[in-house]
Amino acid sequence: MVAYLDHAASTPVRPEAAKAFTDALAHAGNPSSVHRHGQAARALVEDAREYLATVLGCQPIEVIFTSGGTESINLALVGLFRAAVEKDAKRNRIVVPEAEHHATLDTVLWLQEHEGAVLEWIPIDKLGRIDVTELNDTLERAGKSVALVTMLWANNEVGTIQPVAEIAALAAEHHVPLHIDAVSAFGHIPVNFAQIRTDSGAQGNAGLVALSISGHKFGSVPGVGALVVSREAQLEPLIHGGGQQRGLRSGTLDAPAISSMAIAALVTDKAFENEHARLISLRDATIEKIQELVPDAVLSGDPENRLDNNVNFTFPGCQSDSLLFLLDAMGVSVSTGSACQAGVAQPSHVLLAMGHDERGASSALRISLGHTTAQEELDEFFAALPEAVERARKAGTTV
Repeated sequence: MVAYLDHAASTPVRPEAAKAFTDALAHAGNPSSVHRHGQAARALVEDAREYLATVLGCQPIEVIFTSGGTESINLALVGLFRAAVEKDAKRNRIVVPEAEHHATLDTVLWLQEHEGAVLEWIPIDKLGRIDVTELNDTLERAGKSVALVTMLWANNEVGTIQPVAEIAALAAEHHVPLHIDAVSAFGHIPVNFAQIRTDSGAQGNAGLVALSISGHKFGSVPGVGALVVSREAQLEPLIHGGGQQRGLRSGTLDAPAISSMAIAALVTDKAFENEHARLISLRDATIEKIQELVPDAVLSGDPENRLDNNVNFTFPGCQSDSLLFLLDAMGVSVSTGSACQAGVAQPSHVLLAMGHDERGASSALRISLGHTTAQEELDEFFAALPEAVERARKAGTTV
């Protein structure tokens, strides 16, 4: 049996989402065409927009379809930054926590190099939590020059859930727009865009104005995502052309993929309560079993306030890539939890930001669960882990 325990990277397509995709392939029309074939395709897209709006707690017009989480994040960050600078050249600061996903980190670094963005880095603590006091101090000091704040709802590597409500309220109080990367969170944490805006006192272009998701994280076909953009947000488009989606994102809409994502979201939402409890049970049992099998392994991230499907450990004396390849050879698929740029393994920037040294940040494994995870897969992993750790430690001592 091959155990797939890397759902945080991509989760298997749900049968309902696969069916929605293949059924939609029968509609040959372009959703922008006015004839009956085009309007049939348009109906699929608009139905999907309404379904997602219901699940995400927003208005249908606020759902902008994209090619995935990376594009959604780029559109939010670059679009908000350019709109802010165009209105006021002094609003050129981006406030960003140190342990964000590379879709965010690489984008803000590009904006720094090419468009003069000034980056205000917010530290995280040893559990991966954003330092809210430091964030508040930064906004108090530089709020009038801040173009936007961006943050992960939950850390994709170590699973720590961030204080979204508190940070959204700070952004609203200081009159700056906030983008939330909910790619890892959606499907594991209830999301209500409008409720966050209301509860935090968001008005106009201040407070939560944008939220990104990616379909393949919750069971749609890959290559499709969405950015929720408040009707009051000030955002410049990245892609120019036909202006199909509020002028914010041009391009022919992929009706089959969009339909697949919407159905996956509906199925995920409907099953949430039972699945959430099931995953928490499996997660906690997995953490306990790893600590039993490898007593010196150290859990990373918040031990309580973490994603229901995330398990991340560092294994002293091991190299992450060695563990990964050894487990893969034994029929178990997991993740190192570290960035891999251009095929070269690097220490996890998240663990480094949490205070680990390079050796510790290079010894992590992320085990992530999902809707297809069965106890038998976890048993396969438990059976393979002790030998993999022993062999990885021996390999480490010979380098």
